[in-house]
Amino acid sequence: MSQRQGWLEGWRLLAALTLSLVILSLWIASMRQFEVEGVRMVIRFTARSSLTLFCLAFSGAALARLWPNGWTRWQHRNRRYLGLSFAVSHAIHAVAIIAFAKMDPAGFAEATSPASYIFGGIGYAVIIAMSATSFDRTAALIGPRAWRTLHLAGGYYLWLQFMVSFGKRVPAMPLYAAFLVPLLIVMALRMIAMARHPRGQTVAAG
Repeated sequence: MSQRQGWLEGWRLLAALTLSLVILSLWIASMRQFEVEGVRMVIRFTARSSLTLFCLAFSGAALARLWPNGWTRWQHRNRRYLGLSFAVSHAIHAVAIIAFAKMDPAGFAEATSPASYIFGGIGYAVIIAMSATSFDRTAALIGPRAWRTLHLAGGYYLWLQFMVSFGKRVPAMPLYAAFLVPLLIVMALRMIAMARHPRGQTVAAG
């Protein structure tokens, strides 16, 4: 493992990623003087950063099983903090969405639908629940079976939501299909890992 990987562990990793996301989001918004277009750029940026961090967290256990090496062990060991970084990214995403709604109500209404409120709201409830139980004390409070059910079902729900969110844009913008590739790869890795370990436990949400 490299010295950099050794330093970027646990809470330091979360802090570094959080600081990076905040600074980049502010810089992106400032490129358009914090006006509506700048806020919409932040929404797009955090959607993609959330996708990246989610895929890293969701594939951690499968990759560590299939290809154990320095990187995959680091990824698996830090999947909790990658998951929390994903939650931070999506929190910034939510702030940007709220700002967009307040700055351009007509544009926001055109860009959203009742389905986006419902399924997006469920998604944020899942993220909050998973984040709140990503600590030893809270995980112990709900018990290992409930924790596993929450994080497994929640992970698959978020995966599906990403597929729908990016996939529905493909007809109008075919390049959005590129964002589906990592999601499909992550799911394939999880299925392969489970097939190779049929008697073991299902690959965890990490």
